[in-house]
Amino acid sequence: MEVKLGYKQTEMGVIPEDWEIALLDSVAKRGSGHTPDKAHPEYWGGQIKWISLQDSDRLDRLYIYDTAAKITPAGIANSSAKMHSVGTVVLSRDAGVGKSAIMKDDMAVSQHFMAWKCSSLLNNYFLYYWLQANKSEFERIAMGNTIKTIGLTYFRQLVIPLPAKAEQEAIAEALSDADALIESIEQLIAKKRELKQGAMQELLNPKMSWVTSKLGSLGAFLKGSGIRKDESQSGNLPCVRYGEIYTKHSDYIKAFHSWISPEVAATAKRLKKGDLLFAGSGETKAEIGKCVAFVDEAEAYAGGDIVILRPEKVDSLFWGYYLNTVSINRQKASRGQGDAVVHISFAALADVDVMLPPVEEQTAIASILSDMDTEIAALESKLTKARQIKQGMMQELLTGKIRLV
Repeated sequence: MEVKLGYKQTEMGVIPEDWEIALLDSVAKRGSGHTPDKAHPEYWGGQIKWISLQDSDRLDRLYIYDTAAKITPAGIANSSAKMHSVGTVVLSRDAGVGKSAIMKDDMAVSQHFMAWKCSSLLNNYFLYYWLQANKSEFERIAMGNTIKTIGLTYFRQLVIPLPAKAEQEAIAEALSDADALIESIEQLIAKKRELKQGAMQELLNPKMSWVTSKLGSLGAFLKGSGIRKDESQSGNLPCVRYGEIYTKHSDYIKAFHSWISPEVAATAKRLKKGDLLFAGSGETKAEIGKCVAFVDEAEAYAGGDIVILRPEKVDSLFWGYYLNTVSINRQKASRGQGDAVVHISFAALADVDVMLPPVEEQTAIASILSDMDTEIAALESKLTKARQIKQGMMQELLTGKIRLV
């Protein structure tokens, strides 16, 4: 294969001619850690931050600021745990293989992690992003049945591409900027969700003008039918399966995830715009009867274990929100039957106490909440695009396909 001018073929693939291939141990001091004896309470509950598998969710976010568990100086002194200084790059080599972060404070680590203190030849941000870009490779080589792990021999032999320090810093800065954008969008989404939650608590709290009634007074109950798992991708007609109400939908159906053939549709229940769908079975009483509103004109179908309420003269979008509130969920949970698998019947749902606002108020409330949902969805789409752009940047910058200096 012909190599482009200015590039060379290496054991790591094609890289710029002025880049080197370096043994990671030659440009960074590698270390690990240990777990102090848990039979000694004096080793635990101190001020020393100690990274363990409990901190898996704190990784892959550029920095790690804090840890779930903390140890004492005695815990360090009486184990093989060592202190690693701020700026050290850590990588999980066991469960959660390949997750990494940069220490934002002096910390210790458990034996499940590798830790590298970079020399003057290696930028720690560059190393972090290179580890991130190669996460799938770490996951691939991990061995084991119960807990997959990467042995120390692998890390002793680990090599990395090494641009000049100035280029490392430029690459790291560009990717840090991408991370900053991603973080800002994540924070904005969190804020918008918090605002929506507050709006729901205010708007869905019953008012003096609301009328007490039973859920069954809204309309007639029907039952979904058919659609086995192996039939859920058999055609192009959209459908809803009961498990998707828990995992794919929230308050109202925004998109479909299963598609059936006309033959399968003939065994299922066709939905009508305005239908309210309840999960008729589930694993716990706390989640039984989750509701989603079908507010689409599309031809769509409901599978088995879905209870359908076909209401009259109400705003179904409002009810999609209202029927998942804490007070309603509490009533549904109290009416669930069974232990290993929990069920809720038509009659049990029909007996749920509800408060009926005037229809115009239902519509106004639904409009406010759905506008907030639309705004959050747009931000989530922007976040997905930002993550994809960063992924592309890593692939181009960390292999030298795009040069910044």
